[in-house]
Amino acid sequence: MSIAQALTIAGSDNGGGAGIQADLKTFQELGVYGMTVITAIAAQNTTGVQGVFPIPYDGIAQQLDSTGEDFQPTATKTGMLYSAEIIRLVAEKWQHYRWSNLVIDPVMVAKGGAPFSSRKLYRRWLRSCCPMP
Repeated sequence: MSIAQALTIAGSDNGGGAGIQADLKTFQELGVYGMTVITAIAAQNTTGVQGVFPIPYDGIAQQLDSTGEDFQPTATKTGMLYSAEIIRLVAEKWQHYRWSNLVIDPVMVAKGGAPFSSRKLYRRWLRSCCPMP
């Protein structure tokens, strides 16, 4: 029996309480092998977000391809995708690699109120990745 694999496509929280760090902790607790694609790096602590630094488009694309060419995740979860361009890229790669069981966690605002993205971006994501009949 093979172990379940989950891919998280999200931002990195250096404080460990959110983003890919939190996802990996959850995967571990559930006995799931976790993989990551980092979309942005947040500089944050318990007092707030000091900065958000997006990963270049090509870096995200290469992470997605490296994963897709070697793994077939049982589930894929998104978090902070940061921009419309990244949302489109993730939607295209998700369809290209035929990953299944998509969980969209629209991280738009940090706990302290700092904006990460907008509702408009996530509506675009849903239309591009999951068209309604």
